[in-house]
Formats: sequence, structure tokens, C-alpha cells
Amino acid sequence: MSSGRKTNGAASSRRQFLKAIGLAGLAGCGLSGRILNLSGSSIPQALNGLPAFEVIPSSTSRITFEHVSARSPQYYLPETLGGGGGFIDYDNDGWMDIYLVNSGKCDFYDPDPPLRNALYHNNRDGTFTDVTEKAGVAGGGYGMGVAVGDYDRDGWPDLYVTQYGRCILYHNNGDGTFTDVTEKAGVGAVGLCASALWFDYDNDGRLDLFVCGSVDFSKSNNKFCGFGGTTVRYYCIPNVYDPMPSWLFHNNGDGTFTDVSKQSGIASAHGIAWGAVATDINNDGLMDLFIANDMVASFLFVNRGHGKFEEIGLQSGVGYSADGRVRSGMGADSADYDQDGWMDLFLTDVDEEMFSLYHNNRDETFDDQSVSNGIGMKVRSMSGWGVKFLDYDNDGNMDIFIVSGHPDNKVNQLHSEIEYEENPLLWRNLGGSFRSTYQNVSDQSGPVFQQHFAARGLAIGDFNNDGGVDVLMILNDGAPLLLRNNVGKLNHWLGLQLKGTVANPDAVGANVTWQAGDLKRHVYKVAGGGYLSCHDPRLVLGIGSRTRIDWVEVKWPGPSTRVDRFTRLPIDRYITIEEGKGITKA
Repeated sequence: MSSGRKTNGAASSRRQFLKAIGLAGLAGCGLSGRILNLSGSSIPQALNGLPAFEVIPSSTSRITFEHVSARSPQYYLPETLGGGGGFIDYDNDGWMDIYLVNSGKCDFYDPDPPLRNALYHNNRDGTFTDVTEKAGVAGGGYGMGVAVGDYDRDGWPDLYVTQYGRCILYHNNGDGTFTDVTEKAGVGAVGLCASALWFDYDNDGRLDLFVCGSVDFSKSNNKFCGFGGTTVRYYCIPNVYDPMPSWLFHNNGDGTFTDVSKQSGIASAHGIAWGAVATDINNDGLMDLFIANDMVASFLFVNRGHGKFEEIGLQSGVGYSADGRVRSGMGADSADYDQDGWMDLFLTDVDEEMFSLYHNNRDETFDDQSVSNGIGMKVRSMSGWGVKFLDYDNDGNMDIFIVSGHPDNKVNQLHSEIEYEENPLLWRNLGGSFRSTYQNVSDQSGPVFQQHFAARGLAIGDFNNDGGVDVLMILNDGAPLLLRNNVGKLNHWLGLQLKGTVANPDAVGANVTWQAGDLKRHVYKVAGGGYLSCHDPRLVLGIGSRTRIDWVEVKWPGPSTRVDRFTRLPIDRYITIEEGKGITKA
């Protein structure tokens, strides 16, 4: 396959780019590198020969972490699931740090020397420093995923790590260290836990915790799955194990939580849950949960208020595929991709099942638009895990980034057309209606999209504060890849850090609307999204080539009823907006 776009020197590449967008006459006039026309089907590319997404080598970033799956002859299920990670500004310095989750000691694995998770401090110069031991967040079990949220409203982001075994809640002490408060808080979910997220399901202004439960697995009940009539193993499909309920923990406001899984209705449906996103599918001001299940119908838990959820995956049209089959759901996300005011959904799954782009019909039902958008057939032989909506080129439209890799490292022995390692995908939103909105721009966006990986987690965040949303790809049995976005900063943007006062402190569930000339957009702040990973909590509002934002409006989530509106805003920088206090940092 092609190794990506070739260059013939910085000056030549720059002239070629300017000519391609109709600005060749400006090539010698000191143009600073803005993308001035990103409408239609043109594909944004960075100047000076840089790809849209560029891999930052570990020798530059100083991120030396490597995930170890503990692959063994017994083919234990967790070995194929990989680890997660993501972005957290743990010291509140305005720069995104990185947390990565590794495997570790459990009933089937006892590494010597021990493995640990890793927290990397952002040095603000493109490099990171490992501060894990000082911070006290090394983990200690067979790690899976991570969720970040300020559960006690002290202004510092806390860390929840899911594991096979016992999950961990790390309280941020505000001095660069964390304390394990799992037992005190009462959130020690046990078993094979996957994704988790913080959201305020009852609009009391405090962040509650949702944790995906998957299967009833342990070393003692490990199943044999092999090639017919032989003793040669391969990794089992998870549904050979019993599905399990997920957890919902209600925040009591005193540092403790109450397990409300049963009374809320969350535990009434047993699934094999890997990915989850909290969103509002019916615009009632209550956050709902979309759950990616593996060989069990996907769940859509609609929040009916008064602490109750109703599971409507079947009747909503998201539980099964278009032909009525269960799928191997892995990652889930949500955004209003066509800007009609209603939140849509995305689901990744395993080969031959096609990913699903669900358009919201405004009546608690959805239609799968992945085929009409060209996504379905392109990914038919692929296995997706992490997925996230993001506006990578800051044109105001929500694009999609997906990472892939088959669960079974022996799949090619059974199916010659399917590979264990697969390439990531980037789909650009052209700004059209809900049909035929997306264009596959992977091949034109950098060499990384022609390379194959056993990818699992995916996190998005602007690690260098240039306005371009960067990507962290997390591999199974390998080092993570930090991808720098080179095109986002070429358009204009405004970054928002939202802080609730009456609303929950992370402003999860806020709705932000902005207008810049002829461009009017809105974005809803979901919780979670993807697979095993957490994301930059800041919102980046893209406005393309427009040079000013007329206004921004923030509708804060309940229990607040406040709507704040701002004019005379700066661009191409981050600001902090506090509920009721206005812009407190610019």
C-alpha cells in the first residue's frame, strides 16, 4: 500500500497546496498557513508537507509505556481486550496530561517484575514526564479502562480505573498525588469491568458513576475454544460466558456512593458491555445511556426521571442490525452529526457486521445510515473498537475517527481476507444532510492510516493547546501512538473549559451553541464515548476561515436553569467559562 503523501520540499509543497485551493497568487505574500476554503469535498492538508495526523515518536514525546496483554497458551479472554487510557489535566495547569492502563496481577497472571499503569505529566513543550510513582496511581490489578471526573466538587479531576478484579477510585489530592478511596467511596465494582463514565443522571449537580459489566469470567471457568476436533486454541467469542449486569453508583455528596443498579433498572438487563456513552436522545434534559454489547443486543437506557431507566434498544432500532442480528459491539459514541438538534449514535463492531451510524428520528427511534454514508461497506471486513466524533479540521462539522483490529490473533488462519492488525480510519463530515454526509479521507491524511495495528482504545484531546484536536491510539500488546493534528490550527477556533456551579462541576450535559457569520452550530457535552478511554473535557468550537465569533450560548445542565450568552469573544485560544460568573480565564 502507499506510504502516504510524498513531498518535494517545504516550499514546493506549500505552493502546490495554495494552488490546489485557488490561492497560488498569495504564495509569496507571507500567508501564515490558514486553510481558507474547506467547504465541499476538498480534503484539508497541512502546509510544509505535514500530514493531517502525524505520529509523534516516543523518542520525542518521552512516553515509553508499553501495554502487555499477558498472552498465554490458555487464551484467557481478557488477553485480547487491550487497555485504555486518555487525557486528564490532573494538576489544573491547562495542559492535558496522559494516563495509560496496563494489565497486571490477577488470578491467571503474575508478572515478574510487576507491571503498572502510567501517568505522564505534560511538560508544555511536546514532551512528557512519567510521574506515576509520585502520584500514586500505578494500579495493581489487570487494568482495563479509565474515566475522569470531579466527583467531590473540589476543583480537581479524579480518576476511576476499571479492572478485571476490583476497580479503583483515585481521589485527586490537589498536590500532584492521589489516594485510593475505593472502599470508603463504595465503588469497588468487581468482575470483568470495561468502560466507565461520570455523568449526572438525576440532575442533582453531582457526578454519578456508570461502569460496564461484561461476562462472568475467571480462571476457574476458562472455556476451551478451538479448531474443530483439534487441541489448537483460539480466543473464545465472549458469549460462551454468561452476560452480567452493569453498575450505576449514585453520588451521595459526602464522598460516598450508593449502588443503585437494581432500583434504577440498569441491572435488569444483562449484557456484555464494552463501550458506553451518556447522551440525551430525546431532548428532555436527562442523560441517557447507549451501551455497546458483544453478541447481545445493544442497550439504550432512556432516563425516565426519578432515578429510573427504561431499556429500549429493540424498539428504538439500535439493539440489532438492520437484518435483525446481534452484533459484537465494542465502541459507542454520540453527537448531532447533521445539526438537526437531535443526538445521533455510532456503534463499532467486529468483521462482517458493519459499523452503525444511527440517525435520530426525534421519536426515540433511529435509522442506520452507515450504508448510505459509505461507511458500512468500507468497514465490512474490519473490527472496530475505539470511536469518537471530533471536528478535526475545525470547519464546524463533526468528523469520525475509528481504530480497529480483530480480537483474535489467529483469525487469518480461518478467514484469509481478515487481518488481526488493521488500519485506523478518518471520516470527514461534508456538512450535508444525514444521508451521504461522510467522506473517507484516511488515505490522504497521513502514513499512519496505511499502517496496521492491534488497536483498542482511542482518546481525543489537544495536548499542545494549538486548537487542533489530537488523538491517542492505544494498542493491545504495544506502545501507544500519539497523533498530532496538523490541520485543526489552520482554521479558526475557540476552546471552552466549562465549570458548573449549580450544575455538575464538569458541565457534563451542557449544550453550547455558537454563530460565526453564516455558520451556526451546536455541540452537546456527552460523557464517555469510545472504548475504555477518557477524553479532553474541553470543547473546541471550529469556525473555518471566519475571523470572528458573533456569540456563544451555554445552556447549563440541571439542576441549573441558567443560559449564559457571550459576545466579543477572542478566537484561537482557550477560555474558561464558569456558570453564572462569565469568562474567568482567557
